[in-house]
Amino acid sequence: MFTYKNVNIKWLGHDSFLIQGKGLNIYLDPYEITNTQLPKADIVITSHEHFDHCHPDSINLVSTPDTVLVGPPITYDTLNNQIKQKKEVVSLKPHEKVTVKGLLISAIPAYNTHRFRSLGNPFHPKESGHIGTILHIDDISIYHAGDTDKIPEMENLQSNIALLPVSGTYVMDVAECAEAVKVIKPEIVIPMHVGRGIGSLEDRIKLKNKLPDVRVVVLEMEE
Repeated sequence: MFTYKNVNIKWLGHDSFLIQGKGLNIYLDPYEITNTQLPKADIVITSHEHFDHCHPDSINLVSTPDTVLVGPPITYDTLNNQIKQKKEVVSLKPHEKVTVKGLLISAIPAYNTHRFRSLGNPFHPKESGHIGTILHIDDISIYHAGDTDKIPEMENLQSNIALLPVSGTYVMDVAECAEAVKVIKPEIVIPMHVGRGIGSLEDRIKLKNKLPDVRVVVLEMEE
């Protein structure tokens, strides 16, 4: 666990995090969660519809009748029909803001510019409406990039903490992530999109070595 001011950040593997602040338990892209002792979710945010980011078993494990589910329209089918307990499903599209349980959440796009399944067919198309999420917890902002390459929208971010993918293939690799950090200029970077069978854990160390003047926090996975 990493603590920044009054916020706790727990990495649950891959792109999955538990953020605790403002008295809330906020899960981001929960995936392959099996620990029944984890706190129940006040809010669950999913960046897009892929099973390793919008994972019904994991969301069902942490949800209660008071949990608010947040995601872009492409996640609605899963969130509405496969999650057994929830208070409501709240829409969050790129460039929108919502307030949920007193927490301001905003979003920018998340997409590939040069990583393709086949020629002209990106793994994460911009038109799909996937999101990178910014949590505004008091005077702290936490950016969870989702599955993305380095994109122009990052240039307008002002984030204390950036949770950024590093594994390559489907998302930014180490070199591109380092370039994204130079644009975003966060105080703290936490590498993700590794673990639970995704990418190499060593990529996080490579990023840390590539950015000697930036505070890169390499978290242990919490089961």
